[in-house]
Amino acid sequence: MSVTVDASLGGSAETVSARELAEIGLRYEVDGEIATITLDRPERRNAQTFATWSALARIGENLPDQVRIVVVKGEGPSFSAGIDLRMFTPEGVPGQGSFASAASLEETTFERRIADAQRGFLWLRRPDIVSIAAVHGHAIGAGFQLALACDLRVVADDVKFCMKEPALGLVPDLTGTKPLVDLVGLPRAIELCLTARVVGADEAVRLGLAELAVPPGDLARAVRDLADALLATDRGAATATKRLLQGAQGRSLEEQAAAERKEQVIRLRTLFAPS
Repeated sequence: MSVTVDASLGGSAETVSARELAEIGLRYEVDGEIATITLDRPERRNAQTFATWSALARIGENLPDQVRIVVVKGEGPSFSAGIDLRMFTPEGVPGQGSFASAASLEETTFERRIADAQRGFLWLRRPDIVSIAAVHGHAIGAGFQLALACDLRVVADDVKFCMKEPALGLVPDLTGTKPLVDLVGLPRAIELCLTARVVGADEAVRLGLAELAVPPGDLARAVRDLADALLATDRGAATATKRLLQGAQGRSLEEQAAAERKEQVIRLRTLFAPS
C-alpha cells in the first residue's frame, strides 16, 4: 500500500511506497476494518521527525472507507521518545532540515508548516473511526501527544508519559494540550507540563490518561479485545454517538439534547424507514 507524503518541511508531495514508509520509520497495514500504524525506528526509540508527521497526515487522508479502528503502536522498547533530537542541531535530520532552518521561514509560512504537522494528529479524532494508542515504554513529548491524539489509550505497566516540550524551551504544539486539559483538568495539566515529570501506568489510569493498564506481554491482546468490542457496535450508531460525545463539552444541556434529537431521527429513519 502507498500513501502520498510531503517528507520535508517545505518539499513537494510525492507518492511513498511501503518501502519508503519504512525508510521514514513507519509501517502501515490494513486488515479488514482495522488499520495499524507502527512507529518503526526502534534504534532511535521511535523518535519523530517532519517526515513522520507528514506521513501520518497522508495515511489519514487515504484511509480506506472500510476502516473503523486505527491502532497506533511502537516497535521495540518504546512507543515514542518524542522529537528526534537531531532536529535541534544545525545539521538537522538529513533531507528534512532542522528547527533552525524552520525558524528562518517567514511567519505565515512557518505557522503553515506547523499546521501541516498537526494534520498528522488531528485526523485520529474523526467520528467515523475509533483510534487506540497501544503504549508501552517511553511516550515522551511528541510521543505523549500522539497517544493523546487517539480516542483511547491502553498502556503497558512500564509506560512513562512525559510532556517534555517546555523543558526544551518549546510548547506542546502537536494538538496535545486540549485533550490533556480535557482529561486531567487545568491545574493537573499545568503541573504535568511545567514540571515535565514522568507519569507511570497506575497514575495514568487514575488520572484518566489511560483506560487500561496491563503487563507488557498482554498489551497486544488487550488492544485486540478492545477493538473487537468496539467493532461489535453498529457503525452508524457508533459514529453518531462519538460525534455527540465530542460536541458535548461545547454545548449547553439544551443544545446537547437538541443534538441528540437530530442524531436519533437519522438513526431511527435509517433502521425503520429506509429509502
